[in-house]
Amino acid sequence: MLLIVLSLKLVIEIALLALAGQFVLGLLAGAGRESNVFYRLFQVLTGPFVKGMRRIAPRIVLDRHLPLATFVFLLTMWLVVTLVKINLCLQAGAQACR
Repeated sequence: MLLIVLSLKLVIEIALLALAGQFVLGLLAGAGRESNVFYRLFQVLTGPFVKGMRRIAPRIVLDRHLPLATFVFLLTMWLVVTLVKINLCLQAGAQACR
């Protein structure tokens, strides 16, 4: 169970960092961000998460706000998974979580 929680936490962390990197690079690149190779790489990494958010978000959420909604959702999921990990580690003992 701990392995599943740790794997899920890792995937969420990668997605959060990719979304944050995409945001910062979008600010730095400005209008030319769509032609930036690294921005496109971040779009490929975050695409499945943003598309998944589009499926669960109501239609009133604009498409340009989906990355922010995805970030908030993933951050919430990261907090939940971290609490589950802490709970599992407390039950199993500190040696099992190393």
